[in-house]
Amino acid sequence: MTQQETVARDGLDPKRLQEILPDAPGVYLFKDSGGRVIYVGKAKRLRKRVLSYFKPLDELPRKTAHLMERARGLDTLLTATENEAFILEASLIRKHAPRYNIILRDDKRYPSVRLDPRERFARPFIVRKTRKDGAWYFGPFSSANAVRETLRVIDRVFLLRKCRNREVPKRSRPCLNYQMGRCLGPCCLPVDAWEYRRIVERVRLFLEGRSTELVAQLQQEMRQAADALDFEKAARLRDQITAIERTVERQHVVSTRFEDQDVVGLAVRGHLFQMVVLFIRNGVLVGSRPYLIREKEGDRAEVLEAFLKQFYAQESFIPKRILVPEAVGDQEAIENWLSQEASTRVRILRPQRGENLRLVEMAAANAQSVLEARLKQEHEDLVLMVKDALALEGAPHIIEGLDISNFHGHAPVGTIVSFVDGIPHRPGYRSYRIRNVDGIDDYAMMGELVARRMEKTPWPDLFLVDGGKGHLAAVRAVIDRSRGAHPELRPPDSVSIAKPDEARHERYDKLYVPGRKNPIELPGDHPVLLLMMHIRDEAHRRAIGHHQKLLARRMHASILDAVPGVGKARKASLLKRFRDVEALMEASVEELAAVQGISGPLACEIKSFLERLRLESGPSRRDDGPGPEAPGD
Repeated sequence: MTQQETVARDGLDPKRLQEILPDAPGVYLFKDSGGRVIYVGKAKRLRKRVLSYFKPLDELPRKTAHLMERARGLDTLLTATENEAFILEASLIRKHAPRYNIILRDDKRYPSVRLDPRERFARPFIVRKTRKDGAWYFGPFSSANAVRETLRVIDRVFLLRKCRNREVPKRSRPCLNYQMGRCLGPCCLPVDAWEYRRIVERVRLFLEGRSTELVAQLQQEMRQAADALDFEKAARLRDQITAIERTVERQHVVSTRFEDQDVVGLAVRGHLFQMVVLFIRNGVLVGSRPYLIREKEGDRAEVLEAFLKQFYAQESFIPKRILVPEAVGDQEAIENWLSQEASTRVRILRPQRGENLRLVEMAAANAQSVLEARLKQEHEDLVLMVKDALALEGAPHIIEGLDISNFHGHAPVGTIVSFVDGIPHRPGYRSYRIRNVDGIDDYAMMGELVARRMEKTPWPDLFLVDGGKGHLAAVRAVIDRSRGAHPELRPPDSVSIAKPDEARHERYDKLYVPGRKNPIELPGDHPVLLLMMHIRDEAHRRAIGHHQKLLARRMHASILDAVPGVGKARKASLLKRFRDVEALMEASVEELAAVQGISGPLACEIKSFLERLRLESGPSRRDDGPGPEAPGD
């Protein structure tokens, strides 16, 4: 039984909450200004747990601080026990999908096998939803094919009825399965209920993975039949034993403890948390199930705790042991809740060595494999989306972003960043000095950059240009001229990306493609636009960084050229030691003398020269005149 207490917006006052919140187990729901539930939590002591949120925002974890900035209301639901609070919390999370909860989203309902021993002539069948209705449920299986194969073995080996009706139909004569010796024919023949029940128990042993026990029973019964000269029954039992043993041979024994366990594996890449649960029944690996959780601000332990609470809230079977890769917060309370649900003692273990650690590592390897396959598929899907959105002939697996950086035409540089299947490929990054363009001419600079890139093969599938239609036309012209040098190669496609025009009230960046007058306008959250923006930003970041580095080198060089006694070798040593002008100016005599080739007297002379230069130039003046160029990238 639960009791609800609603606290309005003006009730989010710690002093008032201190007075009205009970010191009892329950669930609390934070709401935003629109009344939407944005977080659901469980507490053993509601008052203490809720008041822990009311701290200065800079003392709270980042995610919790964001939650409290939006929270405007609070509901609490009292429960009789903490275990009941676990169940209610999981139910409310599924119902509301709150923004600040870690949510286990799994649209699939994995198949299980249902067998009801209360039926007079029970038969197994596939279900997608398990209930606590007194029937036996086995699974869940990793796929429909796996459960169908299991039922095919049962149909072939055991004598349970094969008719698909829930109730046994009445027939005038038995079906073909009876004539083949695969069914007792309860539809039209008098079948001993006790004998049928014994077969149901054997099916249960088989589905529970207790094949060794089952085979021992069948062997004993086979010997008894042979001793009674019932050779037909003995032969039938022999065939059942052979079929079961062949099935067991294909199963993978992973634990010598021969008990039921779930093993949770975890792999993380950025904000993606890939979980894999291995189902071990009687020491045999009978299946696995993957789950992906997208959580930008969660950590491994937090995600694992949320996963366990939501996963086992919807499972009909809970094993006695759950192996996990991380320590779980609130572990004792979760174990007590699971023990109550399973009607037996359940333990959550984080193994440190031995066989259990090997199982956790195996589950983690499976999770890593699933995550890599998922990412590869997502990237392939993204590449195909780019092809469709830009109406390209081929899928652009290799995209190179182009950008130019200069300071009023001085020291212009061009950079190229490479993305392969949507992922940055840093070995493909390139930087060039623009040498053949005088003054400020972005189109000509972009043209030189592309021309120099096209001198080397292989070419990318697509060039992304930072700019508008003019930049795109300049690049396209160079591509058309360069394709004659390698007529056997397919020339790169090209697209440009431009910022929105605020005067026209444009909201999102736009894409231009050759032969089309108007831009392609995609929604701001479109995966293709986000990828193009990412590539553009990466090219811009590299171009700015390279340009600043080049200017710093030139400033160093122009200053050092005027220092008496500093030649090429000593200048190179100073440039290597001091990365910018400020560091060189602030260096002490001792630091200068520590540079290879710089003697004590020369260090004093360099320091004196730099001091005079500082006084003459003033604190804000910087010499960025044309000095000797540093080697290019």
